[in-house]
Amino acid sequence: MLGRPKFVLASGSPRRLALLNQAGIEPDALRPADVDETPRRGELPRACANRLARAKADAALKSVQLDDDLRGSFIISADTVVAVGRRILPKANLVDEAAQCLRLLSGRNHRVYTAICVVTPREAFRQRLVETRVRFKRLSEDDIQAYIGSGEWRGKAGGYAVQGIAGSFVVKMVGSYTNVVGLPLYETVTLLGGEGFPIRHGWLNAVAV
Repeated sequence: MLGRPKFVLASGSPRRLALLNQAGIEPDALRPADVDETPRRGELPRACANRLARAKADAALKSVQLDDDLRGSFIISADTVVAVGRRILPKANLVDEAAQCLRLLSGRNHRVYTAICVVTPREAFRQRLVETRVRFKRLSEDDIQAYIGSGEWRGKAGGYAVQGIAGSFVVKMVGSYTNVVGLPLYETVTLLGGEGFPIRHGWLNAVAV
């Protein structure tokens, strides 16, 4: 990776890694942050996403500072929150959680917020929050049970993965699609480029799949 500064993704999410790769960026390391993602009492969705993205960036920076090979890297973290009004939906890990989320989202509008946080080699923090509005079709109980059977909802904010089967539930989307997947690419690339990261470095040999 000569010719550009080191880059660390503070996430273990395969979706975020795939999105970065789509933009021609290959992290030098993954540093998933062990952060309690439970919303605070009365915390609004925007504030929750911003707080958790910053906490993940802080944790990754501490890890990178202890690694001679990665010290001075660019770091990016993100947190995605799905909300109906002021209510933050969980990252569903249990069947009952997923079913409750899907029943709540059925036939309704909801919002997906992703906060991204970039740490520069000089350890300055830059944050951006992206919002996308999504409307689901009315889901039958058969739809819900069959989707739960697919298992793709596990660990996903709001109990669904828009890049999978649940993409067929979406009637309307206003805003960034990649934001709903988990990392808004335009804003991520713009933020990194604005801080001096050579975005196009990996494009030369990129081959579309």
